[in-house]
Amino acid sequence: MDLVQILGYLGALIVGLVLGLIGGGGSILTVPILVYFLGFSPILATSYSLFVVGSTALIGTLRNIKNNTIDFKTAIIFAIPSILTVFMVRSLVIPNLPEVFFSIGSFNLTNSLFIMLLFATIMLLAGWTMIKSKDIIADNEIKEYDNNHYLAIGTQAIGIGALAGLVGAGGGFLIVPALVLLVKLPIKKAISTSLFIIAIQSLIGFLGDLNTLTIDWKFLITFTLISIVGIFIGLALAKKISPKGLKRGFGYFTIIMAIYIVYKELF
Repeated sequence: MDLVQILGYLGALIVGLVLGLIGGGGSILTVPILVYFLGFSPILATSYSLFVVGSTALIGTLRNIKNNTIDFKTAIIFAIPSILTVFMVRSLVIPNLPEVFFSIGSFNLTNSLFIMLLFATIMLLAGWTMIKSKDIIADNEIKEYDNNHYLAIGTQAIGIGALAGLVGAGGGFLIVPALVLLVKLPIKKAISTSLFIIAIQSLIGFLGDLNTLTIDWKFLITFTLISIVGIFIGLALAKKISPKGLKRGFGYFTIIMAIYIVYKELF
């Protein structure tokens, strides 16, 4: 095992840590680690990412259930349309993507390049939104739903499910901003709720790949177990960081990773 591969496995630990800290962002790290450090194709990396992030988030969710920090009503409203969309995208859309979308001179927009650039674009938008928003909801604030809330959450969930399915993400880097800015959840409750949604959505999305991809289970289980260790570290650290700090840190982290992906892909 060379140094690059060792760094790749170390990255698995960081994936879990990030998930525990900010309730998302695991896939932001997982896909680049699998592609750039461990040599997997973007298509296979997006599939592996769903399993790693989903399994790690599931462990975090079990702990959050015990601590009663999940808004299950919001999670269910969000999860059902999102899960259905992710599964359909992974099982129907991804296997039928063309190898090359178009060519201009010597430049070819391949499906791999398209996925990575789409990934980076979504990350930039989500990160910028979280940084610019000044609304921080108090942890003890009670919110009420109306019909517009249900419609907005469902619509957002379908969009995030489609994007998450395309880029192999749990969608936490999109779900957390949606829960904070749209649903007005406190940031720490949004993080816990996001992990619950990610766990279900990612693992069901991964099921859509089983008939179309060959999975290296030994590698995948090893990488996932390392990530699970990381999430326990992240959950412990999250208790000591302010909601405002978490929110801004989430935004900056997302933007930095997006810029790195664009640089790696184009330059």
